[in-house]
Amino acid sequence: MHPSNRPKIGIIGLGTMGLGIAQVFAQAGFPTIATDAQPLARASARQRMSDALNARVTAGKLNPEARDATLCNLNITASLAELAPCDLVIEAIIERLDAKQALFAELETIIAPNAVLATNTSSIPVAFIASTAQHPDRILALHFFNPPAAMKLVELAPHAGTSAAALTLAREITETAGKTVVQCPDRPGFIVNRCARPYYGEALALLAEGHPAEEIDAAMMAAGYRLGPFALIDLIGADINLAATEGLASAMQNHPRYHVFAALKAQVASGNLGRKSGQGFVHPAQTAPKANSDIALRIEATLINEAAWLLAEGGTTPEGIDTALRLGLNFPRGPFEALALHTTPKVLATLQSLAANAPEALKPRYAPAPFLTR
Repeated sequence: MHPSNRPKIGIIGLGTMGLGIAQVFAQAGFPTIATDAQPLARASARQRMSDALNARVTAGKLNPEARDATLCNLNITASLAELAPCDLVIEAIIERLDAKQALFAELETIIAPNAVLATNTSSIPVAFIASTAQHPDRILALHFFNPPAAMKLVELAPHAGTSAAALTLAREITETAGKTVVQCPDRPGFIVNRCARPYYGEALALLAEGHPAEEIDAAMMAAGYRLGPFALIDLIGADINLAATEGLASAMQNHPRYHVFAALKAQVASGNLGRKSGQGFVHPAQTAPKANSDIALRIEATLINEAAWLLAEGGTTPEGIDTALRLGLNFPRGPFEALALHTTPKVLATLQSLAANAPEALKPRYAPAPFLTR
């Protein structure tokens, strides 16, 4: 894609995510038109992006010419009508179905018939957003990770009616902007937010059985993970982690694989949310790696099993899942790479042992996916 022939990108929503996505495309040389319903967000957007770019210049990661070119590629507007020439429009507004449907309905009266409409959601089914559209075939999800400028992964999720042309255009533009695009099914949590749940959930199950959080984190760090599950909850925020867990549990009909553990609820109720509050499950203490193969195998076995259940639902590949978990969470290996390391018989034996010792209500949590038993 020659720089002089770059498609125009529209961004709606200038919060942290929307502005970060705008920076991704503007920095890659795409003419980027961005807007927000809030005047203050629009008024501060250019300065906020300038501050982010200046920090990179100061750190020696960006030259001043690239900073200036990026800002030149950004046009902030108060009018949705200004997005008319855009080839791809990405919304990063409030996570509310009716708001997204209303926005897309208005955009369809403005943009060209072959322009692609993308949502940055990972919690609302793309099919629901597309269900009221005049041209649902051009709607898909492009789920960026925070911070968008730094995170390489973008999850590309079509719904059943998304056209091949829309998928191709969205992928080509996003890859040209320097991202690794992994296609995934229109299922709750897509790949990363769904397949990551056992990393936290099984750690909380171990905690409920009496294992200290520090021991669990130390075991996973010794197994190659940059952060243990509790340090990761502390980084994200226990409240954010709880909301994501509850949302996925609800979307998946409260299956025991997405069980919301009492310790996580209690942590949020206590106000000890992690780094942002100054105290969390393990923060501010520093955990040193210490091998515990039983804990590491248990957590990885449940990660493998969740990934295998997602694979059985179609729309993705083992390689795609592995790439998404490595890039989206900085895991040292993906679930199927872990399966090759541990072997299927060992993983199945671990799941069988966990099911045998689990409380009755949680036994279905460890039922093996068909991929593992075929």
